[in-house]
Amino acid sequence: MSPFFLYLLIINIVSILVFAIDKVQAKNQKQRIPEKILHLLEALGGVFGTILTMYVIHHKSSKWQYYIITFIILIAWILGFQYFNISIF
Repeated sequence: MSPFFLYLLIINIVSILVFAIDKVQAKNQKQRIPEKILHLLEALGGVFGTILTMYVIHHKSSKWQYYIITFIILIAWILGFQYFNISIF
């Protein structure tokens, strides 16, 4: 397993957990995790786990601004893979 793949695996697991915690906090009307932090995790590589979690637990599903920023981050990662000819497997 390449170090880059391992990094992406770990950051996506962290993103999934943080996103799920934010969902629980929202349900319980407790202090939320700022969107800046969620987007930072996405930008660091956790965007794939975030998108998966958005659809599985239906979190942030009514915030189109959040979707747009997440989509831009996803496109940046995909373009980065293409530009640097990176294969994570």
